[in-house]
Amino acid sequence: MVRIEEYADIVGQPTIDELFLLARELEGRTIQNVNSTAVGGGVAEILTRLLPLLKQLGVDAHWDVIRGDDRFFAITKKIHNGLHGVPTQLSPQEYELFLDVNRMNAESISFGDIVFIHDPQPVALVERRTVHGKNWLWRCHIDFSRPDPTIWKFLEQYINHYDGAVFSAPAFARALAIKQVLISPSIDPLSDKNRELPESVVKNIFRKFGIDRSRPVVTQISRFDYLKDPLGVIKAYQLAKKNVDVQLVLAGGGATDDPEGPIVMHQVQEEADKDKDIHVLFLPAGSDIEINALQRGSTVVLQKSLREGFGLTVAEALWKARPVIAGAVGGIPLQITHRYSGLLTRSVQGTAHAIKQLINEPEYAQKLGINGREHIKNNYLITRHIKDYLLLFISLFENGRDIVYL
Repeated sequence: MVRIEEYADIVGQPTIDELFLLARELEGRTIQNVNSTAVGGGVAEILTRLLPLLKQLGVDAHWDVIRGDDRFFAITKKIHNGLHGVPTQLSPQEYELFLDVNRMNAESISFGDIVFIHDPQPVALVERRTVHGKNWLWRCHIDFSRPDPTIWKFLEQYINHYDGAVFSAPAFARALAIKQVLISPSIDPLSDKNRELPESVVKNIFRKFGIDRSRPVVTQISRFDYLKDPLGVIKAYQLAKKNVDVQLVLAGGGATDDPEGPIVMHQVQEEADKDKDIHVLFLPAGSDIEINALQRGSTVVLQKSLREGFGLTVAEALWKARPVIAGAVGGIPLQITHRYSGLLTRSVQGTAHAIKQLINEPEYAQKLGINGREHIKNNYLITRHIKDYLLLFISLFENGRDIVYL
């Protein structure tokens, strides 16, 4: 396990000292995180890294995962898509099942002094706040800029019972009756996914997957999800390949709360089978070293999302000083300043043009990567994330329970 003190070499000892100082303000308090999956997706990854570090700081932090059957997760996937702007309809029976599963889970969770609920799946647990304290926070990790009105109206009635809502980007803020706080996600520079790797490890992993590093490699690391647009990535690659010699890697896995993943994966594989230079890699949980190596060894990294809560794969690639092309959606523009620390695109054609440009201009691509790494170091490392959360938690017990704006 990485020790919190090890981050001093990256962010400086004063930053670590400040975290210990803030953590002392929460002595005797318990923080209970709740989400819908322990495996797959950015939320589970963030909690997996954050909680051990919070405990090292002396914070009594816990994590529960709600349980549900396939019907429940099919409903929550509809809600997820609806919040991303996809027109969505749920039947009265589906709404009732969603609430029934939340109420069932509420009976088995030991709620803490602060209850920190992540994303829509467990949002209705707040019905229990009259029994289990008053310090409830709702954390939205997804792109909330254009939600389906009906889905939003349903969720809003529960969100307004929280003490505060936490969003990843200013564009996601809503007209709510409660306070709202902006806290962006982060990456852990010392995790297996982001730490430095010997070149020999990178070479071996590319060799294992049959990818030729003597030719340019364009890679997208993401769950197989329609909103990550893997089929659009293939189209952009096909356009670019008319002018440059390039290979494509689509690598990722799934999340236990995403029933659409296998369908998308099958569609992607069908397209990939038509071209020997497209490598589709289904990476199981725990493939962090493989992801690290694929990003480090790629000529260009893509994240062509159609909707995106934040897109931590962008921060991961930039931390490795790789040139990144990404969709100008959600929290991605917070990570990339166009033409300075990466390239932002809005279409298949634009993505193809950017691929050709970065392959043909390696010095420019290298400069983008260097600038991107510095931006991530200054803004999106886990130590900043921990500080923001500590300040948020402390604010619940200060100044008449008013939440401070971060």
